Amino acid sequence: MPNPSSRRLSLAVTLAGCVAATPAASAELSGPEIRQMIGGKNVRLNTPFGIALPLHYRDNGVVVGDVSGISAARMLVPREEGRWWISDDSLCQKWPSWYDGRQFCFRITSLGGGKIAWLRDDGASGTARIGP
Repeated sequence: MPNPSSRRLSLAVTLAGCVAATPAASAELSGPEIRQMIGGKNVRLNTPFGIALPLHYRDNGVVVGDVSGISAARMLVPREEGRWWISDDSLCQKWPSWYDGRQFCFRITSLGGGKIAWLRDDGASGTARIGP
């Protein structure tokens, strides 16, 4: 018959192994981490309309948005090039006409698996996927 103390020790070791194997909680990214994660990449921004807005963040600070293939976006300029940059660990961007030309900055949190969560400086938030 096993000793109750050895069962508790075995359970404690098993639980410790499970905790160690659990992925780290999501973490807010620093400016350099944001630049590395999105520079030169496509980001598909999830919208409340059920479509993913495709954005391409070029390494040179240009961000390209193209909604020409999305019928629900006909009221917008279909393709626009804006600017993006990093400021105080936030991703900032400004479009010529989208969002009435307003500048917004976003705190970015990695969710793992090429997914991020964003929090805009006006309180809006959402998720996006990085990749093709």
